[in-house]
Amino acid sequence: MKNNSKISKQQYAYKVIKSRILDGRYQPGYKIVIDQLARELQTSAIPVREAIRNLEADGLIHFRPYSGAIVTPFNEKEYLETLSVLAVLEGYATAISAQHFPAGRIKELTAINDRMKDALDDFDFLMFGNCNREFHSLTYQYCNNHFLTENIKSTWNRLDRVRKMGAATKPVRAKKSIEEHEVIIDMLRGARPFAEIEAYVRTHKLNTVQAFLEEKNDRELRNYT
Repeated sequence: MKNNSKISKQQYAYKVIKSRILDGRYQPGYKIVIDQLARELQTSAIPVREAIRNLEADGLIHFRPYSGAIVTPFNEKEYLETLSVLAVLEGYATAISAQHFPAGRIKELTAINDRMKDALDDFDFLMFGNCNREFHSLTYQYCNNHFLTENIKSTWNRLDRVRKMGAATKPVRAKKSIEEHEVIIDMLRGARPFAEIEAYVRTHKLNTVQAFLEEKNDRELRNYT
């Protein structure tokens, strides 16, 4: 019974810390003070330390000498590299899937894209991101190359971890992304050629890379002036 209580406290601490990281309350570089958090959660330091070890395995927490546990800093290079790889993988997988995509599921893609519009209007970027992933998962669902789709899933998981460390959704890019989704829907509906779909979906993802770099350059220019 004692052990079950300990596990419960560890899981609760894990859930609390993770939610605060993902919703932005604990920003990249934020120092986790174990004793303070233990007092807040009304537990000992042991389950908090265990939770932090699990979060370190998830890539959300990083230990630094003399600093202790901090929220993992945003790795811009890793984010851009991961997104670029995802662009290539998803473009190819969607083009394969398009050859077998059921006409009856086109409405589902439209409905997901409509939910993305609503999320953007409400500035609910967490919902927007979840719907975006759901949209693309459906577009390549009928890809019969399972090794490819498994690699896409693992790349998405890596992207989620990195993006949550600092690459927030930009409203301007989000709106354009919705418009590009509408083109993808039309391409699937019209059974466009393999190469055309592959190139468009790949470019769709790379447009996010380009938007990130442009925003970064604008920010640096503002700081310089």
